[in-house]
Amino acid sequence: MKRIDFLATDGVILNGLLYEGKERTQDVLLAIHGMSSNCFKKRDQVVANRANENNIDYFCFNNRGSELVKYISKDIEGKKEKIIAGTSYEDVLESYEDIVGAILKLKELGYQNIYLLGHSLGCTKIVYTYSELKEEESQDLLQNIKGIFLLSLIDIPKAIEVYLGENFENYLELAIKKHEEGKDMELMPKDAFIHPISVKTFLRYSKNNQEIDFASYGEDEQLKKLNDITVPLFMRWGNKKEMILQEAGNLTSMLNNIITNPKKDIAYIDGADHSYTGKEEILAEQIIEFIMKI
Repeated sequence: MKRIDFLATDGVILNGLLYEGKERTQDVLLAIHGMSSNCFKKRDQVVANRANENNIDYFCFNNRGSELVKYISKDIEGKKEKIIAGTSYEDVLESYEDIVGAILKLKELGYQNIYLLGHSLGCTKIVYTYSELKEEESQDLLQNIKGIFLLSLIDIPKAIEVYLGENFENYLELAIKKHEEGKDMELMPKDAFIHPISVKTFLRYSKNNQEIDFASYGEDEQLKKLNDITVPLFMRWGNKKEMILQEAGNLTSMLNNIITNPKKDIAYIDGADHSYTGKEEILAEQIIEFIMKI
């Protein structure tokens, strides 16, 4: 493993781990973690080892949403600034800056074939970033993205509504009120989410969510961004303690009918939970098998 430091495109200083195989390669998996997570998960190590065995390198990094609360530094033309970040305070749209910065760093290191691999909220970040790059017609970056891997993509806006139930509107009204009072960085009441969450982050998921509201399973129109993915697409879920509203079999069957990508592999791993605990080897094998078919 090698530590790699780089800048997001807005100057945020980020770092991660590059798992290198024995031979030089132009192929690399770029992994984006989810809420309150980091780049040190067993799943990353297992997938990285299997990738290295097949002459594919693996890069995972701590994006600005890693852990719950932390400070990040911005370096703008040599002037550094500290900003509070972490899952509790992140704006998921800023993931674009992180992912593009990572792609640029990997290109600088000589990689030409980049496979984007996201888990949970990391999937949301990848789809959003890919959609933005297509809208910007950034061919210099899109040409390097050879496949997209989405592990346990969840419908964030709907998940919050379901979690809060009849209390959703009350918490939304509270968040709007605090925003109008200039209190975006205050924390919401502890029952407003599964972990501490700021007003600005709560509003991004529950109200100002148009850019990330693309996983409303069952509604064809809101799956458009997934259907606009033209590179090979791999999607997986578990069927044990997974954060989805449907049975995994019903969900994957429905998506296989709606998503038209000719190079898709959409399925679930029996017995896997949201983090693929104990099923990492199976997941790694399926990921590498898919890459080999591309």
